[in-house]
Amino acid sequence: MTEQPQQPAQPPQPPQPGYGYPNQAPGQAPGANPYGAPQGGYPQDAYQQPGAAPGYGYPQQGAQPGYGYQAPPTGGMYTGDPNAPYGYDPYGRPYSDKSKIVAGILSLFLGSFGVGRFYIGHVGLGLGQLFTCGGFGIWALVDGIILLTSSNTTDSNGRVLRG
Repeated sequence: MTEQPQQPAQPPQPPQPGYGYPNQAPGQAPGANPYGAPQGGYPQDAYQQPGAAPGYGYPQQGAQPGYGYQAPPTGGMYTGDPNAPYGYDPYGRPYSDKSKIVAGILSLFLGSFGVGRFYIGHVGLGLGQLFTCGGFGIWALVDGIILLTSSNTTDSNGRVLRG
């Protein structure tokens, strides 16, 4: 067996310009922007309207509150919260997608069949009203009035009915 001569270790060579750098044209210096924009992003006034006072464009990090983009208020119908799609009542309880007015009217007119309770998801009470014919109309009448006047009535998910 003959021993082969060892090759001297060569230090790693930096990549050639244009090879190994993303978005770099051949012959361009490493780190240079191929589009001619200044390094570090755009100047602060890049999104300003002509003639606008400086500082009133898109909000910058640490911008003064009240200027630039304003987030929509959360008191509207849809808050973006999946647990409370219709917002919160003054006590912090989430509103239901069901209406207490609709539930009360259904209970007044079709309470003998338990429709008002089926509407808000209380299937057990709806079946009780159905099998007893709404307590011969008395239970349906009282239940309809309670649904219309109470502020604590909840749906089957525990959310407060909307007014």
